[in-house]
Amino acid sequence: MLILNALLAGLIFATGLIVSGMANPAKVLGFLDIAGNWDPSLAFVMAGAIAVGSVGFAIASRLKRSLLKAPISLPTATHIDRRLLAGSAMFGAGWGLAGFCPGPALVSAGSGEFEAMLFVIAMLVGMKIFALVEQRAIQTN
Repeated sequence: MLILNALLAGLIFATGLIVSGMANPAKVLGFLDIAGNWDPSLAFVMAGAIAVGSVGFAIASRLKRSLLKAPISLPTATHIDRRLLAGSAMFGAGWGLAGFCPGPALVSAGSGEFEAMLFVIAMLVGMKIFALVEQRAIQTN
């Protein structure tokens, strides 16, 4: 039942990304081009997502288990450090260069878009490199 609900949630999320234009790199790059031909429409999408997400997190923070009886595990870290800032900067740079972030890239790759497939491959390689570097750092300490 959990897998079916996860699939349904993923399909709804993917549909939202497509309908909102978040899976379209040209639309995303238009939003990020604040000094040029700026397209503010994605700001409304993001504001709506933040509003809905805030309500969801507020409700989830009061629960121990989901409606499907799965455990709820919310992030507890509040410390902002160099690693977080560096990761955020790299995420933003990648988003600005490619016009994709992970969710929309997966949606676009699933629809057969070649550039999105390349982005997803590069993202997975980057994640693997990070995991190997982290593992090596843990072993040397």
